[in-house]
Amino acid sequence: MDKHEVVTHEAWLTARRRLLAREKEFTRLRDELSQQRRDLPWERVEKPYVFEGPGGRQTLGELFDGRSQLVVYHFMFAPDSENPCKSCSFWADNFNGIVAHLNQRDVSFAAISRAPLAKLNAFAKRLGWSFKWLSAGDGDFNYDFDVSFRPEARAAGEVTYNYAALKTSMADLPGISVFFKDADGAIFHTYSCFARGLDMMNTAYHYLDLVPKGRDEAGLAHSMAWVRYRDLYGR
Repeated sequence: MDKHEVVTHEAWLTARRRLLAREKEFTRLRDELSQQRRDLPWERVEKPYVFEGPGGRQTLGELFDGRSQLVVYHFMFAPDSENPCKSCSFWADNFNGIVAHLNQRDVSFAAISRAPLAKLNAFAKRLGWSFKWLSAGDGDFNYDFDVSFRPEARAAGEVTYNYAALKTSMADLPGISVFFKDADGAIFHTYSCFARGLDMMNTAYHYLDLVPKGRDEAGLAHSMAWVRYRDLYGR
């Protein structure tokens, strides 16, 4: 960082305007990609998934809360774990404030994990989270949407994640899935993303991408090795 180029204000403006042109091009391309995402065909959800939440047992249809669209964050928290994934918790710190805004645009939001509800409630209380967080238990939901993997599938190397074969020892990985419910109550799966597809949902990462050091993750054991539960930084 000590050897970074330093120029006059006029030269800086020239360079900044050159980058602005590329940023505008990227924004236009992102808008096109977002439309292509919305134009994807849908698949009907036939299986009657049931979850345990603060209000008791709820079906997938009930998670829409009277709205036509539902976003689910697949939160890594295995039943035998004492704490959830640190990286998913990093993402979850972005959730509380956006739910009311999503609701105003006909969108409901929920996080879903396999850990029992008592563990979810305890950790949500610890970090002050108020978003809806439900347990899928060991039901089919997480497995059907390719974010949880049964032991026999992992042993056989038959795991699919991010639409490709993956060798992993992990029982759960993160993802986001989107659903639509029509006036007759039929539910459709419209979109899912995984891995780096989740980056755009993390506000902190976008701010880090603006600063000179960026995410500053080079040389770490893995990209998010620095991440802690937010109440443990500085300890």
